Amino acid sequence: MSQFTSAFWDVYIGLITIVSIVACAVLLKMQSVRKPVESETSGHVWDENLSEYNNPLPAWWAWLFYVTIVFGLAYLVLYPGLGSYAGVLGWSQVKQLEEENTRAQAAYGPIFDRFAAQDIVALSKNAEALAIGQKLFLNNCAQCHASDGGGSRGFPNLTDKDWLWGGTPEAIRTSIADGRTGAMPPFGQALGDQGVKDVAHYVLSLSGQASDSIRKARGEPLYKASCSACHGPEGKGNPAIGAPNLADRIWLHGSGEEAIAAQISKGRVNQMPAHKDLLSPAKIHLLTAYVYSLSGK
Repeated sequence: MSQFTSAFWDVYIGLITIVSIVACAVLLKMQSVRKPVESETSGHVWDENLSEYNNPLPAWWAWLFYVTIVFGLAYLVLYPGLGSYAGVLGWSQVKQLEEENTRAQAAYGPIFDRFAAQDIVALSKNAEALAIGQKLFLNNCAQCHASDGGGSRGFPNLTDKDWLWGGTPEAIRTSIADGRTGAMPPFGQALGDQGVKDVAHYVLSLSGQASDSIRKARGEPLYKASCSACHGPEGKGNPAIGAPNLADRIWLHGSGEEAIAAQISKGRVNQMPAHKDLLSPAKIHLLTAYVYSLSGK
């Protein structure tokens, strides 16, 4: 990768930009100084007798183009645009974002700080706090969990009572701040195709769904040997490691023999990104209260 991060590319980008602008100015000058010749045409003819004369560009159009060239050169002096050259003003997107965040913190920080010391359970019933929390949720969480928190396939529903990592205020805060990584190892090679189907039918039986009794009987010992360490002997899951409850009818990646067998065979990795570097502790506190309120506690 060093060849793509060397100083050569800064020089290359700067030169190609300057040369392009100067070339445009030279071409414009060449096209503007030609003397009009009434008998000279471009050779284009329409409708038998409509000819295009090869006259120079209109002066007003040429001067307008010159103005844009001067503006472009001035912009490149003041702002970044020539490789790593930062510009006289020292502007950057990161600097502007930091300045805007500083102004926003000065304006809205006291509002967030007012709620930061309050209990999350109490905040989950506070209309003003929930209104702020909802905006934070829509900006940071709705892309995966939907605007109403209902989730979608592969993204947990936050409005029910089913929690992979626990639904206490502390657990929710940790999930938001630090993120979560859930890993289901693949067992296809260890169990074989028939073993995977047997375990799938046993898992179906745990939630009271229709299953093949013969496959269920064969799958039970396989489940206890390979799956119970995480999901428990009764399939009720383990929030400490994010292992789902298999005894209810809530399925994150789909139910049925085909969907369950695919997860057993191929495994699954889910990633909840950490937000502690994006949101202040006070914002995470309000967001936690809002998510906690979604489950109706």
